[in-house]
Amino acid sequence: MMKRTIFTLISSLVVASASIAADSAPQSKLFTAFAMTKAQQASSLPTDSGIFLQGPGDSKWGRIGPVIQAMNSMASDPSDPTKIFIACGNGIVRSLDNGASWRMVTGWRESDFTKIAIDPENGDNVYAASVWGVSLSRDGGESWQAANKGLKEQYSRCVIVDERNTKRVLLGTDDGVYVSRDRGESWSAIRNSPKSNILRMARSEADLDLWIAGTEGEGVFLSRNDGKTWESVSDELSENNVYAVALHPNSASRMAAGGWDAGVRISDDGGKTWRDRSAGLPSKNVTAVAYDPIRTDRLWVSTFEEGTYFSDDLGATWKDGNLYGAYVLDMDVIPVSD
Repeated sequence: MMKRTIFTLISSLVVASASIAADSAPQSKLFTAFAMTKAQQASSLPTDSGIFLQGPGDSKWGRIGPVIQAMNSMASDPSDPTKIFIACGNGIVRSLDNGASWRMVTGWRESDFTKIAIDPENGDNVYAASVWGVSLSRDGGESWQAANKGLKEQYSRCVIVDERNTKRVLLGTDDGVYVSRDRGESWSAIRNSPKSNILRMARSEADLDLWIAGTEGEGVFLSRNDGKTWESVSDELSENNVYAVALHPNSASRMAAGGWDAGVRISDDGGKTWRDRSAGLPSKNVTAVAYDPIRTDRLWVSTFEEGTYFSDDLGATWKDGNLYGAYVLDMDVIPVSD
């Protein structure tokens, strides 16, 4: 089974396991990326940080990838899950052999990467968001070039390839949501998207026209027409920094959001109303949320330095999911290879 990876920048990423559609089809798993936990030893090198991939059992995690500080997220090629990328503070690390070996594939000029997206039809096209804008590769990560034409602000934390039209890529920046229609060669602003920093963005698997975004100081936004226009939802979170958003894989009406001093909120009616489900969590500072791809009614929540928890009853109760003390930067689902 694929090795498990840990992220390293005061945050953690979890990749969840999804059901197997066919023997030849890759599974999906939950992963977490974080900088470190409270088990970190006094050292100039990280001793308890990185990327973790969900293992068997309710609270089993396995580490994958090298031990590098500031590992922020992970992605694998949908068409070849043995090809794995990790977005790090000092560059991009890649494995071509299911995590058995790793190599830094960016140069010294490229750093502070936050998220990676891979073209589902052509794994040669790889997009990486960073605090310096977008870097793209046309050869599967062997070489990289800056791709910031049209961006007003380059700081970016989210990038997603449109699976229905892979020439189209959406990017979350410090100036709202941008779109490229030429595989990242140029970008244009989506005018009515939130104009604050996009902290997290996701697309619904149940309804590809539905998108969600968490923002800095403006709360939660939804798009119901494939990212073309956006509307603010959840008045309770309208002034919060929302670091975590998730859409249920099988139901377009179910979604979750969380943020700093905001706890976790859940909607069962497509974002019309939201319920506070923070009771039972040790902190209301939420850094990541994700739906489990196998147990699809299970919601995972990571709190700042106070552990990762899961709920099987829409947040009415919570159970410890291990990773105590982790500062989770990203929690998401990726394809994996057995």
